Amino acid sequence: MDPTPQVPDYVRWVVDTLEQAGYETWTVGGAVRNTLLGIPPGDWDLATRATPQVVQGLFPRTVPVGVDHGTVGVLTRQGVLLEVTTFRKDIETTGRHAVVEFADTLQEDLARRDFTVNAVAWHPIRREYSDPFSGREDLKEKVLRTVGTPEDRFSEDYLRVLRALRFSGRFKLRIDDPTWAALCACTDHLDQLSPERIREELLKVLTEDLTPSETLALYEESGVLGALYPELSAVSGCRRSGRDEDLWEHSLRLVDQLSSRRPILRLAALLHGVGIAGSPDPAKRSDSEDPAGDREEERRARARERAAAALIRGRYSNQEIREVSEIIGIGLEPPLDLPDAPVLRGWLHRADPVRFRDFGRIWLAKARLDADRFGSDPGPVLDLIRRFRREIRAGHPLELGDLALNGRDLISLGLKPGPAFGEILGSLMARVLEDPGLNTKARLKALVELPEGTRGERE
Repeated sequence: MDPTPQVPDYVRWVVDTLEQAGYETWTVGGAVRNTLLGIPPGDWDLATRATPQVVQGLFPRTVPVGVDHGTVGVLTRQGVLLEVTTFRKDIETTGRHAVVEFADTLQEDLARRDFTVNAVAWHPIRREYSDPFSGREDLKEKVLRTVGTPEDRFSEDYLRVLRALRFSGRFKLRIDDPTWAALCACTDHLDQLSPERIREELLKVLTEDLTPSETLALYEESGVLGALYPELSAVSGCRRSGRDEDLWEHSLRLVDQLSSRRPILRLAALLHGVGIAGSPDPAKRSDSEDPAGDREEERRARARERAAAALIRGRYSNQEIREVSEIIGIGLEPPLDLPDAPVLRGWLHRADPVRFRDFGRIWLAKARLDADRFGSDPGPVLDLIRRFRREIRAGHPLELGDLALNGRDLISLGLKPGPAFGEILGSLMARVLEDPGLNTKARLKALVELPEGTRGERE
């Protein structure tokens, strides 16, 4: 017997209000699907025969979420915004979006949905399912297939290609053969999608899935990776430096080890290998290329550049681009060769001590992977992290803002403001990293060397 959805009282109140007014209303979408899968339902959505204007008239507090597309947000007594959408049917599709009009029946509304597992409705008052496309049976069989002909369904909106891979990976559903064949045939059309929609799909994979590698592996297998992320496609088949391991597979395992609450770290883990291949386009790679001959700094710089280019293309925010590229530029391998405290402080200064916890998480994740896969001893990594933590807890100056001397003090010494200020403060920072005891105003003033042309009259 199928599980009975435990619908919150505020959802039942909205359904009951619409039904009492004579408008058929059902719960639909992810909450119903998740209930059938035995996982938390998440947000509840409603589909109704009532038009947006009717919905707005029946409830005292509403928000015009997408009235033109039939959706009204109803604010319940509990302060929850519940999306209520009028039954719809497609009258024209373009591969990027659909032109819709209101429909009279739930059957018409479910018929326009992407996959059978998402085309199941539950009526919380009558306590019955509506399942015209056997979505419940597909969930029991762990199969993902489209509502109707796969070729038609994907051509209506090519984002469904990415959604199919995400649902398959997240819910461990096998994509049936006709759906898989149609999906793979559509990869050349993914460039019709906006970068923003592609980005949001990847972020959902990284933030919602415990093991995003399941979906990302399907990205590669289907050809989606090569179509959307050629930089990543080129990583497949490359060897991880210092290990007999495929770099792409290592990247996927590393992504899984990191928390879904830290999508920036997962993005960095996913993209960190893009500098190892000579060209991001597999068709342009030469068999004679030997990326292992590159210096590590060169690979990191190349990876940083290519990762930033991929994120810019995907319309990620400036902050996301900066954070991911800085992590990749520093490198994801733990710097086990740092001999003493001054060198540790120098590393923290370059990497930004605020971000140390992120690096620590990555190093621990890599140490766990290497311990499981190669029997490596994680002890050196744990010891390195402890050494860094001791330096941070000691409160030593690690950033320019920690210096006891600033630009105003340099002016008081008779220096003219200009580019030389940065050089002077940088030089002082290097001295203080070596010897934190120098970080007093008097000692730093005594260390200031005045470049030619910057000296004024000392007071």
